[in-house]
Amino acid sequence: MPTDPAPARRDLLWLREPLAVLTGDDTADRDAAAAGGVVVDPAAGTVVELVPAGGTPAAGPCAVLDAREHVLLPGLINTHHHFFQTLTRAWAPVVDVPLFPWLTRLYPVWARLTPEDLRLATTAAMAELLLSGCTTAADHHYLFPDGMEHSVDVQVEAARALGMRAVLTRGSMSLGRRDGGLPPQETVQEADTILADSARLVAAHHERGPGARIQIALAPCSPFSVTREIMRDTAVLAQELDVRLHTHLAETVDEEQFCRERFGLRTVDYLESTGWLTDRTWLAHGIHFDDDEVARLGAAGVGVSHCPSSNMRLASGTCRVLELEDAGAPVGLGVDGSASNDASNLVLEARQALYVQRLRYGAQVGVRDALGWATRGSARLLGREDLGVLRPGAQADLAMFRLDGLRFSGAHDPLSALLLCGADRADRVMVGGRWLVTDGRIEGLDLEELIAAHTAAARRLVG
Repeated sequence: MPTDPAPARRDLLWLREPLAVLTGDDTADRDAAAAGGVVVDPAAGTVVELVPAGGTPAAGPCAVLDAREHVLLPGLINTHHHFFQTLTRAWAPVVDVPLFPWLTRLYPVWARLTPEDLRLATTAAMAELLLSGCTTAADHHYLFPDGMEHSVDVQVEAARALGMRAVLTRGSMSLGRRDGGLPPQETVQEADTILADSARLVAAHHERGPGARIQIALAPCSPFSVTREIMRDTAVLAQELDVRLHTHLAETVDEEQFCRERFGLRTVDYLESTGWLTDRTWLAHGIHFDDDEVARLGAAGVGVSHCPSSNMRLASGTCRVLELEDAGAPVGLGVDGSASNDASNLVLEARQALYVQRLRYGAQVGVRDALGWATRGSARLLGREDLGVLRPGAQADLAMFRLDGLRFSGAHDPLSALLLCGADRADRVMVGGRWLVTDGRIEGLDLEELIAAHTAAARRLVG
């Protein structure tokens, strides 16, 4: 007698036969190995198997999601943001100015932030990122005026409520205008306060190992807003606590000039003098490096978060991505603050990166390069080997995009179409085996209510 077919293992999910797939590994050959789809274990939150074209899962029959109308990517990873800045997007007084006047006009506005403002801003930024296919986001929060001492704790709660992975950095500003810095005094803190709170946050919230959802990094803001002492002491603390370091560096020529005048050093020399030239460090922007500095950063394994939209918006310059990578420095992508982008859309940021780097290097910069910066490159910046790739044992963080809109009509290569035709919204997004976005909507989030509350907070803040 014929035997009944084995029942499907409902504990596994086969994303079957996607229109195209990017595994996040270096070659198209690896992608071909997953042409038949990806099997995930939702309970464990990991990838179980890659299925070749025409194949079936070796694990046996599984629950199936038909992916034939989707392009499947590893979850995109954002390595530099300022969530609070979603409240000051496209603010008229700073629309047409470069970085330093942009900051000096915005600091007094941001100093009026409340914890509820920050909760709304964090939720709005992360929701926008999720809808763009982003599953992990690093935020650089450096504003702690009176009443905002627990800002990072507020962000932890918001991230957990939404379900995204987050690297929340305890930023700091300790060099106020009175002492030759850029920020006003009401936005700076004493060194002891900064270091004590940094240690508290790591103890309270930092998760370790594969699958970590919330991590804490330490992030003095920039050379023109912190003292040399806080840079040095933060590097020592990060080593003691075994967490990562983040800061802005070499974003503008003004910053380079500031470092020369105040410290008598170029930016990378300053970085080295404070103990930051280490593979624990990743930098935002990294535009104005000379050849020797690129080589030194690469040799040390310092990572760089390329933020093309912000760099164009503020007329800061263009990151030397290919030279940095060739030197050994990992490169990822950041949307940067949503008052200098002014969006939080990571798939569109990958498109911007592709185009601006082609202006520098030519058409040799490929679609896979840009998607690689947004996935495995960004994961390297955050020290995460379990993210940014689709391979057995990796976290089941992934994004699925449909190509059925008018902008894609006539497109022939689905993977290239994502960037060349301007995909801006994911249809499905999974984090750790759990669907957070289905049919282009975030599970459990009233988006209209969020927009109304966020808009009201933004109007009050600038009013």
